[in-house]
Amino acid sequence: MNFCSECGSSVVLRVPTGDHLPRHVCPDCGTIHYQNPKMVVGCLPEWEDKILLCRRAIEPKYGLWTLPAGFMENGETTLEGAVRETWEEAGARVEVHGLYTLYNLPHISQVYLMFRARLLDLDFKPGIESLETRLFSEAEIPWDEIAFRTIRLSLEQYFEDRRKGAFDFHFGDLRSR
Repeated sequence: MNFCSECGSSVVLRVPTGDHLPRHVCPDCGTIHYQNPKMVVGCLPEWEDKILLCRRAIEPKYGLWTLPAGFMENGETTLEGAVRETWEEAGARVEVHGLYTLYNLPHISQVYLMFRARLLDLDFKPGIESLETRLFSEAEIPWDEIAFRTIRLSLEQYFEDRRKGAFDFHFGDLRSR
């Protein structure tokens, strides 16, 4: 960050009084600009024994497969964001069953929250950020073409839980490799 979004002056990086971390601070108007992790929300949409995946039409990871997910918007809940992202990326309507996985990625300041969901119908289609949408059984999933580690872990956990017949909440911290 170079300039204050309140007054346009150049900002400086310093630890504000009463804080313990360096922040971008405007020396002219005093605004402290906090930078916090981004929330990524999405769904693991189920239809019978299959999961809906999207082939990415954007970077990063153009052309690879993912679950429908993206950044939360201001003014929405995590659940609203997950449903919106599923609609935007896959044109899919879902009924959400609950939060399924939460992964912290501190090295890129992101938190992933994936919800288990049931497709309401098979009337889905690629959104503007997807090249293709498709239902996959576990055996059909292109494991070597999954875009993100968080998505792969969520899928692996899902199929393991399905074999056990019980779906638990899963969370973890993923550090850079």
